[in-house]
Amino acid sequence: MKRSIDLENAAILDVAQLMAATARTAPKTRGIDNIEVVAADDEATKKDLLRKMSEISAAEKRPSMERDALSCAASPVMVVIGVKSNPAGLNCGFCGYKTCAELKKTKGVCAYNSIDLGIAVGSAAALANMFHVDNRVMYSIGRAALELGIFGKDVKQALGIPLSVTGKNPFFDRK
Repeated sequence: MKRSIDLENAAILDVAQLMAATARTAPKTRGIDNIEVVAADDEATKKDLLRKMSEISAAEKRPSMERDALSCAASPVMVVIGVKSNPAGLNCGFCGYKTCAELKKTKGVCAYNSIDLGIAVGSAAALANMFHVDNRVMYSIGRAALELGIFGKDVKQALGIPLSVTGKNPFFDRK
């Protein structure tokens, strides 16, 4: 026999996997896939992310980072989606530079990479919502993941989505 908590935790892991698939298949500029997805579902990785969020909060006087860390503490899984910096080759100037070659020299991020990240994250969060799994998009988790080097050096932007199945969404009505 399985109890509610066991079923709920299994459901969260299933949803995290589906979120990864959704992020992978989300539309991307010119069909170029620069998306990376990780799921922090083990205690060690979750603790590292929460610790880093608290460290950033203290070092930069950003109380919202600490607030996010506290609200994520009980999350069984945090899905983190990142995007590699890889100019789209359109020379559109949308990033502020006239050409993609100029952008590459600065090691900046292509505006289309940011757009692709937003579409992937929005798709993943929407999927979690469809399964009634509480979630919230948080830059703080992504920032901590980048600083911890979870993705490697090519990923320059990331956003996190903590997941929860409880009677009240812990990611809203925060102090």
